[in-house]
Amino acid sequence: MKAKIIDPEVADWARLDGFADRTIFQTREWLHFVRETQRAKVVLCELAEGGETVGYFSGLVFSRFGVRILGSSFPGWTTPYMGFNLVPGASRKAALAAIERTAWDTLKCLHMEVSDPFFSVDDGKEIGFTCESYASYRSDLTETEDKLFSKMDSACRRCVRKAEKSGVAIEEAHDLDFADEYYEQLKDVFAKQGLVPTYSVERVRALVRNLEPAGRVLLVRARDTEGKCIATGIFPGFNKIAEFWGNASFRSGQSLRPNEAIHWYAMKYWKHRGAEIYDWGGEGTYKEKYGCVPHRVPWFTKSRFGFISTLRGQAKAMFARKQRLQGWLQSRRKSPGSDGTGSGES
Repeated sequence: MKAKIIDPEVADWARLDGFADRTIFQTREWLHFVRETQRAKVVLCELAEGGETVGYFSGLVFSRFGVRILGSSFPGWTTPYMGFNLVPGASRKAALAAIERTAWDTLKCLHMEVSDPFFSVDDGKEIGFTCESYASYRSDLTETEDKLFSKMDSACRRCVRKAEKSGVAIEEAHDLDFADEYYEQLKDVFAKQGLVPTYSVERVRALVRNLEPAGRVLLVRARDTEGKCIATGIFPGFNKIAEFWGNASFRSGQSLRPNEAIHWYAMKYWKHRGAEIYDWGGEGTYKEKYGCVPHRVPWFTKSRFGFISTLRGQAKAMFARKQRLQGWLQSRRKSPGSDGTGSGES
């Protein structure tokens, strides 16, 4: 299989979006979101075998510490996977090998990472990639609403009913101000754990700007009976997979159980639009109460030189330490009498 780089400005995005294995993270809107927030360059490749086009690859090129990297996806992008769109029967291992050659020879990268929801572990291991994984949970949206609701544990079902009885209203949002409301709640979610958010409010604004006009993200607010926004949620989706990207809420409204109500609304919303999978956006045992099942997506990494892989691990550990330190400093700056409200579901 051979890969040819194509110009994303003239690409036939409608044709790309027509692939059955297409996900939200490969769409033009999401790639532009990542390009904007990561200062990266979009890379699209056409894959051919025997003179016939068999699919496409989506990724971005960027630099970290002077190292040129091809990511599809990459840690810190708040994007769990990207990868390939291939016709039935085409080999993902052969596609990965073709993109590796392009990464080294054409793009002049020194490191690459690829995660694809349709990979098997052997696709990468057999050609020398290190295999990690993106761990999450999934709910089967092909089941009836009654079945989905019955799979939640009894306490979770009671929470959904309590929100309804308490007058919690779930509304869809379409305005950029939503990003700031969400982020204010998110900051307190992290502060509760002595941390700070791993991204800025500008990332949320960029997500809303790029995806909301195209109708490829569900933004929701939960309001109490007085009209106050007590919780928010962000749920991008496309084709067969809907995603839980973020959820936050103020502590003062937690007793009304807005988070459970928001998730139930999002599951029904995307089910009615043809999604078959609700991906819960990563690990977190609290998600098990919704009746979802564990799911892992292979995440392949490879460097041209061994020392680059070592640098990646050190950078990841350094980021975690920085986040903890920032959280501690922020807590020290708070006055003893400050409100400190705000909490997420986790």
